[in-house]
Amino acid sequence: MVRRPGPVSRDEAAAALGLARQTAAFHLDRLADESLLDVVYERRSGRAGPGAGRPAKLYRRSTTQIAVSLPDRRYELAGRLLAQSVEESAATGEPVREVLHRKADELGTQLGEPAGGSLLDLLERYGFEPRHEEGAVVLGNCPFHALAREYTQTVCGMNLRLLRGALHGLGERGYTACLSPGPDRCCVRLEPVD
Repeated sequence: MVRRPGPVSRDEAAAALGLARQTAAFHLDRLADESLLDVVYERRSGRAGPGAGRPAKLYRRSTTQIAVSLPDRRYELAGRLLAQSVEESAATGEPVREVLHRKADELGTQLGEPAGGSLLDLLERYGFEPRHEEGAVVLGNCPFHALAREYTQTVCGMNLRLLRGALHGLGERGYTACLSPGPDRCCVRLEPVD
């Protein structure tokens, strides 16, 4: 499917994979049911009108995008924040890092506002793997791990502002977000407010 420029019939898929036609049809239909393939109907004979025959059921790669990452990573979110910040900085002359911090805070607030759940639910949903440790909330996973390793100051600063915004959006006054880098966890830690 990926290498073919156009849709593929059941017979073509079966021949390419060395499968029985029924087996190929079963798997193609299952993939279509899961929106991984799109189904189209075309007459391949070149004939039209009465007597041209029934259109063939064909399959092509779906435009649905699926990404799986273990542990959870959110590079698209980081990329959008960074791209928005560069664009706005170029348009306004405001330093990129200042724009990035403001945009991250705004996004964090937006993420927290409609959440309606707890702080831990929100952190879990965005892949931070939160856990309680001596009154604080430690984030066992950094959704921006590879970027944070290479661009620590920029990405960890963005993450800090994102989580401060989330706390604000949730109306959470029991914790404050602070930088506290450590091995095998996120650089941000949520400390209880005294």
